[in-house]
Amino acid sequence: MVCKTPKIEKYGPFTVINEHLKVTLQNFHDAVCLMLMICITKKHQLVMSNRRLPCLDTYLDKVVIYLWPRFKTVFDMYIHSLYQCDLKILWVDGTHPHHIVRCYVEFTASLVQLNAECGDGQLDMSLERLRLAVDDLLLRFSGKFATPKLRHLFLLNNYDMSISILKEAGDDAKKLQIYFEEKLESSLVSFVDELLMEYFGDLIKFVKSHISEDLISYTEPPKIADVEPVVKNFAVKWKTALELMHNEVVTCCSNLLSGMAILKAAMAQLLNDYNRLSECVKMIPGGSSLNRNLVSITTISYEIRKYSRPL
Repeated sequence: MVCKTPKIEKYGPFTVINEHLKVTLQNFHDAVCLMLMICITKKHQLVMSNRRLPCLDTYLDKVVIYLWPRFKTVFDMYIHSLYQCDLKILWVDGTHPHHIVRCYVEFTASLVQLNAECGDGQLDMSLERLRLAVDDLLLRFSGKFATPKLRHLFLLNNYDMSISILKEAGDDAKKLQIYFEEKLESSLVSFVDELLMEYFGDLIKFVKSHISEDLISYTEPPKIADVEPVVKNFAVKWKTALELMHNEVVTCCSNLLSGMAILKAAMAQLLNDYNRLSECVKMIPGGSSLNRNLVSITTISYEIRKYSRPL
């Protein structure tokens, strides 16, 4: 049986379908569904090509021509809505992942998987624009928080949520996943700095302003009068501060694994800074008078291991 393309163009149900498709698409706003239709149409084109049946070529080409422009229009509307959304309406006072960000990351993951199926690369630039729009929204949301610590925590929780969703999309979303992992690492470091500054501020300030990383040179020559209050204050409050810091991380992190990563990084940094302080005391003339106030590194390590167990 020979298929004749001209008859399909002029007669039969295809004319009705084409007209219906053109009218329906004007009021259609589901970008995932549009991309799914594009992928299905391309699959049909491949099947017909493999079977050497050209009778539906014209019809399927027209369907793709109708679908792509509408998809790009709807996609642009999505991106525009991210840039133009009213934060006062969408604002939720909390550092856990925002539902709008979750929706757009899930939307991105869906498109990444469908784009891999289609494989023509037309969507790559649009996905990059969407990533930039989501980044912009996250930064605007984070700007609503009163302190840097809360801003970093909000970003950290949202980046962690984004990574979890993208992992489910498989290797096709690997590039985007790596991007958010880098953002997560940056936010984690910043959050740990703010966390330690809140609970061990005098220790962190002293170490940063007086002691170099190599424990040999000093940015400012320390004096016994400078280091004594830092040593004594730490000896009094360090156990309580560790417990409070642990409880805060457990409460505020939306992901247990991220919480453990934060605690591990914070306590490792604390141990390192206190070790630098201890070495500094040994080098200061008259520093031996503070030996009874110094907490041993072994004691601190033992206490830290209690909080390093899985939450």
